[in-house]
Amino acid sequence: MEFLSTDLPEVLLIKPKLFGDNRGFFMETFRQKEFDERVGVTEFVQDNHSGSPRGVLRGLHYQLKSTQGKLVRVVAGEVFDVAVDIRRGSPDFGKWTGVILSAENKYQLWVPEGFAHGYYVISEWAEFVYKTTDYYDPQWERSLLWNDPEIGIEWPLVNGVALGLSAKDAAAPLLRNAEVFPVGWSKAQKET
Repeated sequence: MEFLSTDLPEVLLIKPKLFGDNRGFFMETFRQKEFDERVGVTEFVQDNHSGSPRGVLRGLHYQLKSTQGKLVRVVAGEVFDVAVDIRRGSPDFGKWTGVILSAENKYQLWVPEGFAHGYYVISEWAEFVYKTTDYYDPQWERSLLWNDPEIGIEWPLVNGVALGLSAKDAAAPLLRNAEVFPVGWSKAQKET
């Protein structure tokens, strides 16, 4: 696998090595030793899979405690995937990066703890799968408003397609009003 930097140094685009012939293809989607060497020692505890039609936007989500790093990919269709640095005191606080993930390109994105995450479905239908470093915990789940002008995410919205948002995501706060990770927060002290 090839690990590439994005506009946010801790968020990594991962390109798999693909082997194909007349029978189809094969690729590794995860190898613990290589991931630990490139990203840092990481333990995944939960796998998730969601499916959504064109125009659905999920995010921007994070957990204040039981924080989750996410290794994300698309197995059907295409999405625009986004990570936002929400670690107050970080030189990249409030900055975002976005990439196209698709069943065709087979890329993955590593979104570390301390970042909000979301995606927008571009294709007619998309299936999104991801591993997390901690369990889903609704009491600590938070959201940022998807179109916060101070963050300025350039979502590739499909013309003529209604935006599909959950009520929670539509009512999410702006970054300036949101609970985020305090100055000095680090993964090592994530539960304090």
